[in-house]
Amino acid sequence: MEVLQLSVFLENAAGRLADVAEVLAQGGVNVRALSLADMAEFGILRLVVDQPERARQVLKDAGFTVNTTPVVAVGIPDHPGGMAAVLRALGARGLGVEYMYAFARRSGEEAILIFRSDDQVSALIALRDQGFHVLEAAEVHGA
Repeated sequence: MEVLQLSVFLENAAGRLADVAEVLAQGGVNVRALSLADMAEFGILRLVVDQPERARQVLKDAGFTVNTTPVVAVGIPDHPGGMAAVLRALGARGLGVEYMYAFARRSGEEAILIFRSDDQVSALIALRDQGFHVLEAAEVHGA
């Protein structure tokens, strides 16, 4: 099962990020990881949450423009070089990364990289072939 990420398009205005957080809170949705990219007039908030379909619906109902995208989540050792090993495995197969963000479950143990590749299927195969722990949706979203 794939990990779903929400992309929320926000105008650059004070309080808009807080509005998203409030809508999710009122909808009973918990944020697992996020990334915010800022452009001149708008931003893109990428979220991994515990209930992606519910989050999409409550945000849409509140008037936000939101899309869902499958992403890869891979567990790596939380120490120097963990991320480099994943990127080397992808690069060795000629695979690019469109964007990436990460979070640590427990410092010094396992970190989770979330990324979108230019070829998701090949990225999954490459990482599994190299013995990386590619996470299932329930491991990231929560069950």
